[in-house]
Amino acid sequence: MTVRNLNHLLAPRSVALIGASDRPGSVGATVRKNLFQGGFTGEVSLVNPKYSEIDGRKCYASVADLPAPPDLAVLATPPATIVGLIEELGAKGTRAAVALAAGLGDRKQALIEVAGSYGLRVLGPNCIGLMVPTIGLNASFAHRAPLSGDLAFVSQSGALVTAVIDWAAGRGIGFSHVVSLGEMADVDLGDMLDFLATDHQTRAILLYVEAVTQAPKFISAARRAARLKPVVVVKTGRHAGGVHAALSHTGALAGSDAAYEAAFRRSGLLRVRTLDELFAAAEILSRAPRLHGERLAILTNGGGAGVLATDELQDWKGTLASLGTGTIAALDRVLPPTWSRANPVDIIGDAGPKRYSDALHQLLHDRDDDAVLVLYCPTATLSADDAAKAVIETVSANRNIVADKPVITCWLGDAAVRDARALFEENKIPTFESTSAAVAGFMQLVRHARCQDELMRTPSAAEGDHSYDAKAARREIRKILESGRTVASALEAKTILAAYGIPTDKAVLARDPAEVRSLADGILHTNDACVIKIASPDISHKSDVGGVKLDLESAVAAEQAATDMLASIKAKLPQARIDGVTVEPMVRRPHALETIIGMSVDQAFGPMLLFGAGGIAVEVLRDSALALPPLDMHLARCMIDKTRISRLLQGYRDHPAADIDAIADTLVRISDLIIAHPEIRELDINPLLADKNGVIAIDARMKLADEEVNPRLPLAIRPYPAHLQHQVTLNKIGNVLIRPIKPEDEPSYAQFLSEISEEDARLRFFSDRRSFPHEFLATLTQIDYAREMAFVAIETSTNELIGGSRLVLEPDLTRGEFGVLVRSDLHGLGLGWELMSTLLSYAQHEGVEQISGIVNIANTNMLDMARELGFQSRPFPDDPSIREVVWHPSSSPEPAPRTAKKLTENMDG
Repeated sequence: MTVRNLNHLLAPRSVALIGASDRPGSVGATVRKNLFQGGFTGEVSLVNPKYSEIDGRKCYASVADLPAPPDLAVLATPPATIVGLIEELGAKGTRAAVALAAGLGDRKQALIEVAGSYGLRVLGPNCIGLMVPTIGLNASFAHRAPLSGDLAFVSQSGALVTAVIDWAAGRGIGFSHVVSLGEMADVDLGDMLDFLATDHQTRAILLYVEAVTQAPKFISAARRAARLKPVVVVKTGRHAGGVHAALSHTGALAGSDAAYEAAFRRSGLLRVRTLDELFAAAEILSRAPRLHGERLAILTNGGGAGVLATDELQDWKGTLASLGTGTIAALDRVLPPTWSRANPVDIIGDAGPKRYSDALHQLLHDRDDDAVLVLYCPTATLSADDAAKAVIETVSANRNIVADKPVITCWLGDAAVRDARALFEENKIPTFESTSAAVAGFMQLVRHARCQDELMRTPSAAEGDHSYDAKAARREIRKILESGRTVASALEAKTILAAYGIPTDKAVLARDPAEVRSLADGILHTNDACVIKIASPDISHKSDVGGVKLDLESAVAAEQAATDMLASIKAKLPQARIDGVTVEPMVRRPHALETIIGMSVDQAFGPMLLFGAGGIAVEVLRDSALALPPLDMHLARCMIDKTRISRLLQGYRDHPAADIDAIADTLVRISDLIIAHPEIRELDINPLLADKNGVIAIDARMKLADEEVNPRLPLAIRPYPAHLQHQVTLNKIGNVLIRPIKPEDEPSYAQFLSEISEEDARLRFFSDRRSFPHEFLATLTQIDYAREMAFVAIETSTNELIGGSRLVLEPDLTRGEFGVLVRSDLHGLGLGWELMSTLLSYAQHEGVEQISGIVNIANTNMLDMARELGFQSRPFPDDPSIREVVWHPSSSPEPAPRTAKKLTENMDG
C-alpha cells in the first residue's frame, strides 16, 4: 500500500488515544502525558469507558462517541481489543492508527484484512509509537521526547528507539521523525523510505534493521530514497551462529548478512556498524558535498597529527593525494622553507591564521585532490578560535569550489578547542574530535560516493549483446523435472550452461568401466590424459567421496580407476544412486585460477549471485562476493573486484592476467539464465577456470524445483522487460522499434533532447533547456521498472532515438503521471500516438487506475491526441495556461494503433 494515507499517520491534525488512563506507570497514562506535553497543536481526544474525564479533560466512552473521526488513533489497549477497534475506527473514517500492544498472534492477519478494507494504515503492533518533533507530536510511551531536527530515525527495535533518543539528546542531535515499526503488520521499512524520501523536513534517513520483509518493495523504495538524500543503515545479526545445510557451496557461502550487504550496496544505502558511526555518517553526508574522487589532502600545524591521520587513512585503504608540481610551487610561495613539501602539508607549529588560509586556498585549487582535512594542534602562538575563523573565511571565499570539494576539520584537544568546534558547527563545516573520527568520516563520504556511482552508473551499449538458446535450456530443465528429479547431473547442468553460451569441457557418460575404457581411448587420441568423475544424483561434492580421478594417461588406467571408484563409493554410500562415470579430457591450463560462480535463493531477497575463489577449499577460503540480479558488465566487474582473488586474476610474477571480462560476461549470462528460468534454485560452477585465454566450466551442479508447484521467491529488482518491445511501420519514417528504455540509452537520449526545438522543450519541460547533466539523464534512463516505465522509439535504419513516452507511478502503483516527446521534425506522423498507445496498454496491463498529465494550452496537438485516446481534460488549479488531462482504464477503451502496422508484440511476456 506504501504512502497512501501515511500523511494521517505522520502529519495528523487530530489524535485520539484509545485506552487513556490516569494510572501511574501504565502505557495509557504515559502516552497521554507525552501527547499533551509534546506541544502538538491539533485536537487530542481521550477514549476509555472507565473514565468520564482525566485531569479535567473529557474522556469518551467509545470510538462511536467521538464527535469527529481523528486523523490518527493510538491504541493503548490489550491485544484482544485491537482488531475490533480498528474496525470501529475505519468505519468512523479514521485512516491511521498506532497499535502498541504485543501478542496479537493469529489476530495479526485479521488486523491486516480489516485495516486494508478501509485503507487505514497501521503502525505496529508491538511498537513504542512514533514521534514527529517538528509538529510537537509524541504518540509514544518513550521516557523522553527527542530534540527537533532534520534526521529521520526508523527502527525495528522499540527498545533501541528509547536508547537512541537519550543518546542523541546528550549530543544535541535532533530528529524530524522517530518511528518504531514493531512487527510491521502494515507500515514497513519500504513505506517509510517512500514517505521520507520526499519529506522536506528530513535531511537524511537513518535505519535500524533487523529483517527486511517484502524485499522488492524495500529495494525499490531504498533506491528511490538514496537518489534523493543520504540513507544510512545499521543492520544487526552480522555474525550468524551457523549456516543451513545446502546442496551447493554457494548456499553455504551466501549467508544472510552477506545478502543484506549486497542488497544495501545495490540500493545505494551506506551501511555502518555502530550507532556512533550511524550519526557521524548522517552528519557528514548531509553537511559535505558528494565526492567526485577519493584523494585526500591533509593540512596540519603538527607533523605527528598529520602522520597519524595518514596511517589511519591507509588502515581504511584510502587514497592520499599526491600534490601537483604547480601546487607545491604555489605553497612554496606562501609557506616557510621548512614546510613538508608533500602531503600531509605540515605548515609548522608556529603557523598563524594567514598561513592556514593561504595553504588551504592552494589545496582547494589543486586539481590533484578531492577533499581537504584540516588539522589543528593547540599552540601558544595561535588560538583555536583564530585558526577556525581563518578556515571558515577561506571556505566562504571559495564557496564555488567547496560546493564540489569537501573541507573536513579536526581540532585536537578538549576545553581549548570547544568554541572553535562550535564555530564550525554554526557554519555547517564537518568537524571531528579525533583524527580517527575525521578519517572515518571522510571514508564514509568515499563509501557513499561509491554506492551512488554504482546506483547511477551508465553501462556501455556494446556490453548488452547476448544471444541464448533459452528453449534448449527450458527443454533440459523440463526433462529433468518430469523424470521426478530435482538435482541435475553434471552433464545436464553443463548442457543448460552451454545453451547460455558458457564454455564447458566435453564430458560423456559411461555406464560401466568397459564403456569408460572405450570413451577414454577416443579422448586420448587427441589429449594426453583424461578425467573420470562419479555421476550420481545423491553425491553433490564428488571430491569428498573419492569421486574424481585426474591425469589418467591410458584407457586401461581409466577403466581400472572407474572400477575402483565404483567399488569404493558403493561401500561408503550403499544407498546412493549411481548413474555411471563421466569421462572427459584433462584440461591443462597451468596458469589458470579456480573460481566459483553460483546462485542460491536468499530467504529475504530471493535469487542471489555469488563469485569467488573456487576449488575444493572454497568453504575454507571463504573469499566471495554476492550481488542481486540482474547484472550488467559493470556490476559484474564490481562484484569481482570485491574478492581477494581478483588481485591474483590481475596477474603476478610470471602469471599473466586472466581475462576478467570473460568472467564478468559469464556472470551476466548466469544472471540472465536464472532470471529466465525460475525453476533453478541453486547453482554451482566450481571450478570455473580463468586465465588469459578466457574461462571454462569444469564442473557444475544445479538444483531445480517445479515453479508451478513451488514458486521461487521473486527477484528483488525487476529485470529489464524485454517482452514489451515491438516494431511498427510508420509512413515517412519506416520501421521503428518501440521498447523500454535502458541505462545505456543515456548518450542517445541526450542527443535526442539536444535536437528538439526550443518550442517543444518549452511545451514538454516548461523550459527551453535542452542540455542536461549526467545525474539528471541517469534518472531518466536508469529507471526502476517496478514503479516507472519509459518507452523509446528507435528508427531501425539509423539506430537513432526519435521519441519517448514515460509513466511515473506513485508508490502505491495505482496512479501515475505521463509524458511524451517526439523529435520535432516528426510531428504528425503517428509516432506520438504509437508511444502513448504503448504506454496506456502497459498501464492497463499493470492495473493502474489513473494516469494524468499537465499540458500547456498552446500544445494543441497533445490536447487533441489526449482527447482521442479517451483522456478527460480539466482546468489546472491557479494556472489558466495549463490543462490537466486524466485517463481511467476502466472508462476508456483499449488504445489501438492509428496509422501503424505492428509487427510483433507480447505484453504478457
